[in-house]
Amino acid sequence: MSLRITEIFVSLQGEANTVGLPTVFVRLTGCPLRCVYCDSEYAFSGGQNLSLPAIIQAVEGFGVARVTVTGGEPLAQAKVHTLMSQLCDRDMSVSLETSGALDVAQVDPRVVKVIDIKTPGSKESHRNLWSNVRHLNPHDQVKFVLCDRQDYDWAIMKCDQFDLTQRAAEVLMSPSFGQLNPTDLAQWIVADRRDVRMQIQLHKLLWGDKPGY
Repeated sequence: MSLRITEIFVSLQGEANTVGLPTVFVRLTGCPLRCVYCDSEYAFSGGQNLSLPAIIQAVEGFGVARVTVTGGEPLAQAKVHTLMSQLCDRDMSVSLETSGALDVAQVDPRVVKVIDIKTPGSKESHRNLWSNVRHLNPHDQVKFVLCDRQDYDWAIMKCDQFDLTQRAAEVLMSPSFGQLNPTDLAQWIVADRRDVRMQIQLHKLLWGDKPGY
C-alpha cells in the first residue's frame, strides 16, 4: 500500500488554530481543482510513490507529534484514510487540509478536518460538496480564502446558511495573499462583530512560497 508524495517536511504551522506550532507536513501529489490563488501547483504532478510504513517512518523521524496531511488534494488518493488512521494510532495529533470538494464522510473522527470552502473568487466554488457540512465534528475547522469584498459577503452568507460557527470549532478567514489587503478584511470582521477568526498565512510571511516551508 503506497501513496504518491510530493514532500514530507517539518515547519511551523502557518494556518488554522495551531498556527505557529512545529508540525510535520505530508504533502500528497495531485489535485482535481485549479484555484486561481493556488500556492502549491508544484504538487499537481510528479512526486514519488512511498509505502505507508516509509511515510510513517519519515514522519516519526522528525520527533514532532503534530502532523498535517495536505496537498494538492489529499483525499484524491483513497489510501490516505489508512495513513491518517495509522498516524492517529501512534498517538499523533493529525489534521487534514482538504478543499471540501471531496467527500469527508470516511475521515477518521480522530482527525481534525480543516475544510477549505472555495469562494467565487477562487473560480472553483461550483466544486464545493455541501453535504460535507453534515460531517463536521466539534473539533473541525472551516476556512475561507477571500479575494475581495464579494467573497467576504458570500462567506458570511454561507456561515449563516449552514450555521458554521456552531458546527465547527473555528471559522477561519484568510485574505488571498497579495490580492486582498489584510487590513480591509480585519475591518470588515470587526465592523460586523462576526465570531470568526482572521488569519494571515504565517509561513508566507516568513518564507514566501518556497516548497518545504
